[in-house]
Amino acid sequence: MNSVTIRAEKFGVMGGTFDPIHYGHLIAAERAREELALDKVLFIPSGKPPHKQAKTALSSLDRYRMAELAIASNVCFQISDIEIKRDGASYTIDTLKALLELYSGAQFYFITGADAILEIATWKDPVELLSLCNFVAVTRPGYNLDNIWRIAGDFIKFPEKKIIGLTIPGLDISSTEIRGRLREGRSVKYMLPDDVIDFITERGLYRFSGP
Repeated sequence: MNSVTIRAEKFGVMGGTFDPIHYGHLIAAERAREELALDKVLFIPSGKPPHKQAKTALSSLDRYRMAELAIASNVCFQISDIEIKRDGASYTIDTLKALLELYSGAQFYFITGADAILEIATWKDPVELLSLCNFVAVTRPGYNLDNIWRIAGDFIKFPEKKIIGLTIPGLDISSTEIRGRLREGRSVKYMLPDDVIDFITERGLYRFSGP
């Protein structure tokens, strides 16, 4: 009798403040899904990110709703409120441990910008973190992957785990720029999905608040 091999599910994890979510986030997630043959990509808006010095301009519920609207047309994208429901600061390692319990046997690939990977030594329990999942370092304008491999050598002590470099089209869009344009009353068309723009407009988000 032939044995049947059941492949473990592979999940991408796209965490962030998403303040607001934009096409750069969506392209990175879709490229990672395609290149790494991921079954799903989980979008996880942060609750209280410990590395953000200033408070986000928006509530976690507004950021969650924008992300929900942005991914609605992609059946391979899902959203999770696991971090916004958590009290206190949102640490990546705590989220991954919770996901490993929720999706027993699954493999996880944490998708983030190359600049964030370069700061991984400052994250909570970085060595343990890198033992729990693979990391996908998405290149951004102004960054290269050379330092990524150096950091991988410093921190990865488990040979089956690794940091994967992923090159995406040079889409130079940032949430900071989008917020600035919205405060100034300038167009953000083609920088983020129309449904998200409509939500921002209807809710009066990111309005100019004075000098």
